[in-house]
Amino acid sequence: MDIIKNIEKVESLNTNLAGKDFLLTWEKSEAELETILTVAQILKDLRSKNISPKVFQSGLAISQFRDNSTRTRFSYASAANLLGLEVQDLDESKSQIAHGETVRETANMISFLADFIGIRDDMFLGEGNKYMREVGQALDDGYSQGVLPVRPGIINLQCDIDHPTQSMADLLHLKNEFGSLENLKGKKIVMSWAYSPSYGKPLSVPQGIIGLMSRFGMDIELAYPEGYELIPEVEQLAAKQAKASGGSFHISHSMKDALKDADIVYPKSWAPYHIMQKRTELLKADNHQGLNALEKSCLAENAHHTDWEYDDEKMKLTKNSDALYMHCLPADISGVSCEKGEVASDVFDKYRTKTYMEAGYKPYIIAAMMFTQKFKNPAKVLNEIMTKNNKRVLY
Repeated sequence: MDIIKNIEKVESLNTNLAGKDFLLTWEKSEAELETILTVAQILKDLRSKNISPKVFQSGLAISQFRDNSTRTRFSYASAANLLGLEVQDLDESKSQIAHGETVRETANMISFLADFIGIRDDMFLGEGNKYMREVGQALDDGYSQGVLPVRPGIINLQCDIDHPTQSMADLLHLKNEFGSLENLKGKKIVMSWAYSPSYGKPLSVPQGIIGLMSRFGMDIELAYPEGYELIPEVEQLAAKQAKASGGSFHISHSMKDALKDADIVYPKSWAPYHIMQKRTELLKADNHQGLNALEKSCLAENAHHTDWEYDDEKMKLTKNSDALYMHCLPADISGVSCEKGEVASDVFDKYRTKTYMEAGYKPYIIAAMMFTQKFKNPAKVLNEIMTKNNKRVLY
């Protein structure tokens, strides 16, 4: 009955995401975001009922990871497989890209039998999202000229600005934890910088969180030590969206002050905006000596903020001393993965299962992005899947 009700919900939302890339959450309407969340829940429930949502008999879902990944890489592969597509990884070191092949040519050459291209490009500030759009323009041209039989959809698997598959999975987790999107209104979420013994972590996770949660009437507290700011335009966007949705947005430079009466906490390290700008310049120049010097200075600066660790003492400041802890994983766990990190081991262990559940929504979010990109009327296709009732596992 839940599946049927959710299919009716998709129909009532009456959105059309077909043929549209998913690059930034704030480019989508609230109804479009809710459509993807609902389709993701339906796909998850179908699998739990042993009903196959396989809608492709052939085709490729190409993955292009320009940075390391575990959860997102396997989530993308799982999503493609769930719908009947085969994954092909584009390894740039084994392609003609290394020999100077243009973006336009590469995009078309890999897409003759492709339905989707998932891209992670988060290393260069100001370049990742721009690259995805360049690929999209090349695909538009190839399709319009008759080179490609279909125009593959692009899914942002993390860029320099946003990490939409992560933040959408986080939102579905919150929706289920609190009962509905409506119940998130007025809830206080703290997106806080946390200490890490490493540097260079992208800005896209905290930016994705404030850029998405500000759409749903939440009270957002962005906390970081002075000088650890995010991209200014994203902070401004979050403040504007929060006001429009009936929520609030505030920046704090005290982790303890920010955590008071929080319903949800998301302690996560990132490199400051100005540092990522310098890092990008050095990476472009292939300046290894400069990169080493920058890393050394940044780690020394980080060491001044080892008290920005989410531990039992800080957890007691939150609502009922038991705010929902969230993390994109892997977390820097003090005494486990590092000597001193983002979160104390006892606190992480308390919420470890919940963080794994949080991560478990990502394959379904990606599959929902694919599904809604492909079909103009996803509710009709989902009803057909229910009617056919093909078993995923024959037993």
